[in-house]
Amino acid sequence: MKMQFKGKVALVTGAGKGIGRAIAHRLAAEGVHLGLLARNETDLQTLSEELTRSYHVKTSFVSADVAQRDQINSAVAKLTQSLGPIDILINNAGMAKFGTVAEMDPDEWEQIVKVNLFGTYYVTRAILPEMMKRNTGNIINISSTAGQKGNATTSAYSASKFAVLGFTESLMQEARKFNIRVTALTPSTVNTEMAKSIGLKIGEEDRMLQPEDVAELIYSILNLPDRAFVNLAGIWTTNPQ
Repeated sequence: MKMQFKGKVALVTGAGKGIGRAIAHRLAAEGVHLGLLARNETDLQTLSEELTRSYHVKTSFVSADVAQRDQINSAVAKLTQSLGPIDILINNAGMAKFGTVAEMDPDEWEQIVKVNLFGTYYVTRAILPEMMKRNTGNIINISSTAGQKGNATTSAYSASKFAVLGFTESLMQEARKFNIRVTALTPSTVNTEMAKSIGLKIGEEDRMLQPEDVAELIYSILNLPDRAFVNLAGIWTTNPQ
């Protein structure tokens, strides 16, 4: 049996822009109610209004930093009180900055790991017990191709995204006996504001991966029959520049 999306509740982190925003729209189009989490409250307010107006779903949003455990515990409590238990968790929030090991400030290096790895852990840890109690759930963690291969100047980002893959694999082994499906995605460069801000070469924008492409992959994964799940999925452009 495939997932019945209408009436389900999803939490999307990093929802205000880029991939997170596209995921929220794609799920809302299927009748999923959305919990939205990011640091920029204005972005969340705008998105919440768009989703409610366009798809007539319920939304709730909280401005919080995924790297702060107390903020996440409070945010999840507020979102679940408003929408009900979370059926789908998309751990999308992340940050990137490149520099050599010798040159990058240790505080910056540590912050990248806190957001990308600890943020994924904190949000998952806040939601997982209820999923286990209900014996159902879907968790998708967004890593990166940089989490499969390191490069010069990507030590912090690659370390954090490699770790997300390890965390996802372990979580999958723990959670599958509770009928919780756990997946990691490893997209290549996606045409987002973050990618541009850190100087990644986007090339011809209409030929590069778009946030909507990642959102469509996530929908496809969630739409698999209940008996099946994808534990790792990559997505690349067909037109590399």
